[in-house]
Amino acid sequence: MSAATTAPGTSPAKEPAARAGRRDTSLKWGSPVTYFIALLFVGVCVAPVGYIVLGGFRTNAQITTDPAALPEPWVIGNYTGILESSVFWGEFANSMIVALTSTVGIVALGLMVSYAIARYDFKLKGAMYSLFAAGLMFPMVIAITPLYLVIKDLGLVDNLLGVIIPQIAFGLPTTVIILVPFLRAIPNELEEAAAIDGLGRLGFFFRMVLPLSLPGVVTVGILGFVGSWNNYLLPLYVLNSQANYTLPLGVQVFSSQYSTDTAKVLAFTSLAMLPALIFFSVFEKRIVGGLTGAVKG
Repeated sequence: MSAATTAPGTSPAKEPAARAGRRDTSLKWGSPVTYFIALLFVGVCVAPVGYIVLGGFRTNAQITTDPAALPEPWVIGNYTGILESSVFWGEFANSMIVALTSTVGIVALGLMVSYAIARYDFKLKGAMYSLFAAGLMFPMVIAITPLYLVIKDLGLVDNLLGVIIPQIAFGLPTTVIILVPFLRAIPNELEEAAAIDGLGRLGFFFRMVLPLSLPGVVTVGILGFVGSWNNYLLPLYVLNSQANYTLPLGVQVFSSQYSTDTAKVLAFTSLAMLPALIFFSVFEKRIVGGLTGAVKG
């Protein structure tokens, strides 16, 4: 009976191995439908970015005649003209100052808060963690009016600090939610061994906690930088003079000034979003690894 069901030239002992190999191959490659859906989503995300970048290499006549065509010929004058502008580089510097300062504040304060919640026992510990978790459901757009009044009372209107401080505050909930599982996963035995070796709490924090939680720290740093760089609503309310504008505001002003020059507006938009896009693309794997570690923790 067994011999009748076995394919010619294949021994019964080799048949299970062949089936296992076929199963491994199918699991490795996955379903074509999955790849099609993934490529569809990638196309939806990449196509607008590609259109904006390529549009900056075209003329207005080309865009009007055939909006979906490739540049013919390629025009680099739109990009070089913007890169030679001191206004662009001033707005770039403002965005870089705001993004880097906000990122440092988010990571430093978030790491300290997360360490206290994850490693120490105190009253209202659960309530504090729940408060930060609730902050994820409280977007900035809801609080923008009272937030502006607070910033005005502090005298920070038309000041980069009026953007940096609220961005740090609104970035802390995500930071705490991601970092707490990392810090909880550090074994208590490791802290006890460090104490026996003479390390205090600060020594343990800097020598052991920071290296072990580095994937989570990198993740929240990247998210904080990209979110700060792309923030438009808060600078719109806080900053008044063009000398303090960040690049998202600069795109709006430039679009208004050159509303008839679509190609130049696309070039300015491309240059404005390029740093955050490159930053996110380079560290994409670290973001995925950091979020995976947070879920496992």
